[in-house]
Amino acid sequence: MQSPLITARLVPDDRRLNFLPEAFTTRMMMRAESLVFYQADMLSKQYRGGLWDFYSLSNGGFYLVPTCAKRFDVSVVGNGYEGNVSADAFGIIVTLFVYGALVFIDDATLQEKYSNHYHQLRDFAIEHTEREAILNAID
Repeated sequence: MQSPLITARLVPDDRRLNFLPEAFTTRMMMRAESLVFYQADMLSKQYRGGLWDFYSLSNGGFYLVPTCAKRFDVSVVGNGYEGNVSADAFGIIVTLFVYGALVFIDDATLQEKYSNHYHQLRDFAIEHTEREAILNAID
C-alpha cells in the first residue's frame, strides 16, 4: 500500500504568529528566522529580502517561501549546484539548509526536533515537481 502524498498548506494570517515557535521553538525562532534570511542571501543573488509565506505539511513538517519573486537563480558554493527554481522550491532549499544548520545545537531534544523536521521536509521535497533541483542543491 502506497503512502498518501504529503501536502502543503499555507498558514493563514491568524496563525502566522504561532508558526515560528512551532517550527523552531520559542527559544530558537529569532535565530532560525535570521538563518533563513542569511541562507536565502547566500544561495541567490536575486534575493533582496521581503515577506515570506509559511507552510505546514501534512506529515508534521514546515517550510517558508519568499513572496518577492517567482523564480530564483540558485548557486550552492559547497557542492557546485547552479540552477533556476521556483520560489516554492527555493523556500524548501533554504528551509532544509536552516534545519541542517540548527541540528548541530547543543541540546538533544532540539537536535531531534530539527532532524525530524528536516526529514519531514525532505520527504515532501522528494514528491515535489522540482525534486531533482532541490535534492541536487542540498546534496
